[in-house]
Amino acid sequence: MSTAAQQTGRDKRGPLAAIGVRPEQRSLGEILIEAGAIGPDALAEALAVQHLENERVGQALVRLKHCSEWQITQGLSRQFGMPARESVEVNHIDDELIEVLPIQYARANSVLPWQLDKDNGVLQVLASDPLKLNDIDDLSQVYDAELAVTLMPQSAVHELINRVYAKRTKDVDLEKKDEEFEEEDEDILHASAEDAPIIRFVNSLIFNASKERASDIHIEPADKEVIVRNRVDGVLHEVKRAPKAHLASIIARVKIMAGLNIAEKRLPQDGRIRRRIAGKEVDMRVATVPTAHGERVTIRLLDKTAMTLDLDAIGIAPDHLRLIRDTIHRPHGIFLVTGPTGSGKTTTLYSALSEINRPDLNILTVEDPVEYQLPGISQVQVQSKISLTFAAGLRSFLRHDPDVIMVGEIRDLETAEIAIQASLTGHLVMSTIHTNDAATGITRLVDMGVQPFLVASSLVALQAQRLVRRLCAACCEAYAPLPAELEEVGIDAEKFKAGEPCLKAPVLDDDGQHVPLKAWKGRRLPPPGKLYRANGCAQCHGSGYAGRTGVYEVLMITESIRRLAIRNADASEIKSAALAEGLRTLRDDGAHKVLLGITSLDEVMRVTAEEA
Repeated sequence: MSTAAQQTGRDKRGPLAAIGVRPEQRSLGEILIEAGAIGPDALAEALAVQHLENERVGQALVRLKHCSEWQITQGLSRQFGMPARESVEVNHIDDELIEVLPIQYARANSVLPWQLDKDNGVLQVLASDPLKLNDIDDLSQVYDAELAVTLMPQSAVHELINRVYAKRTKDVDLEKKDEEFEEEDEDILHASAEDAPIIRFVNSLIFNASKERASDIHIEPADKEVIVRNRVDGVLHEVKRAPKAHLASIIARVKIMAGLNIAEKRLPQDGRIRRRIAGKEVDMRVATVPTAHGERVTIRLLDKTAMTLDLDAIGIAPDHLRLIRDTIHRPHGIFLVTGPTGSGKTTTLYSALSEINRPDLNILTVEDPVEYQLPGISQVQVQSKISLTFAAGLRSFLRHDPDVIMVGEIRDLETAEIAIQASLTGHLVMSTIHTNDAATGITRLVDMGVQPFLVASSLVALQAQRLVRRLCAACCEAYAPLPAELEEVGIDAEKFKAGEPCLKAPVLDDDGQHVPLKAWKGRRLPPPGKLYRANGCAQCHGSGYAGRTGVYEVLMITESIRRLAIRNADASEIKSAALAEGLRTLRDDGAHKVLLGITSLDEVMRVTAEEA
């Protein structure tokens, strides 16, 4: 304990008393009502729900959008008699103070040292929660100084922590060089790739991409520069440029990390990197390919801690969920998930396998690659170099007495025929296929060369899906949409305005009744007659969106659909028949999520443009 702390008796009275804090007897709710920030009804609602979410009343008020984080901070400032600030610039933080404080401690306690007055022995600290001062009292010993706490909104503190610590691994501005490497043998590349600036540059790309929740990093050579772009929530944006002279060193560094051959630049290569970033295990798939301007690299980040393998949590509506659960609990048949690359197909299949995984089932998968390891399930990695293909793995599985088989993708006739044979001999087969909608999945199998009657007899259900960006809960704003906008996504404008069930393709229960709208955890439904749209704030980096969820289309193989498949009807005819039987399309499901306040009309229109 510091000398100053001993003189003021911190060990006896605690940090609140030591810094002169005398909390008011009034509650935070009473202070906010007196200040006009909230009304009594809002406080009553927050008090009623705070225990359900295991949160404090201030957090509940913000989550329910009754007031802002800054208003809560101002209320806490009055309650505890402590100064408050809405924000602090990054360059006002003393970098020397950060060197000795782990980022995990700062994040866990929502605290950040700000300035140190060495003459008076006082450390200025930014914190979001006065009740955590007992937990951060040991900072006085770390810095040998008294604590002077200034309150700041939690989101602002966390954003400041991320930005301040990012400076320690900040982007390295590589010097521009006019000369190119005249010789690039393996020894030279090794030496240049191990240069400290190159290492810091590549590490900063990965660190910042993980911090932004990016799914991919694209390192792309242009004519005179190297362009780095990140894909965040499905949308690419440029993050960095470097001189073309450093391309070989950057690519070599990534190859060394992924265990690839750095001397081979004529052929594509695939590898893998495993790193622990900010306390999270992150797997990275690395792919290189030669282009006209040099090799380019794509790094796909797979955050294991962020992976949700739960059908209830990936955004499937109640009616679709019933159909999917009925399908995956069948003893045999084929369940296909369709959609383009990056539409969440693998997550859906993993979630389905996790739900049915139990000791009395033998579940085998063949994947390319095995993205996440599932306990209790035997997973096989495709190895095309040694002829271990989807078809070869699937054929071998049939000799291991499986109950459920998951095939990463059906991409050729041989794999399709073996999958169908397996389904017809008492196995449940799950797989993916690249088509735009569910109905086209049927005709795609026929186009591969599978006999139509085999397709009709083996398929049980097809699910098409896309990923839409979720609106940022902190900044989304309510507005009154135009009737034409509503009609375009299948929402009846008149019924919407009247507050009645307004989906033209509604979500129905088993009795054919409308399933009422129910707010998702942590969000509110839009006000009557209004929807939410993107706005943009510091938490979502100005995009207005944070995270993604799925929109789905589930096509069950009924007798009428089976007859159409047998006579090789085209996809449009199959879809028309399914629509007549109550099929809800991707756009219909998107409209449902718009009414729930999860996503925006613009986002649904963007993702389901092919249905227009």
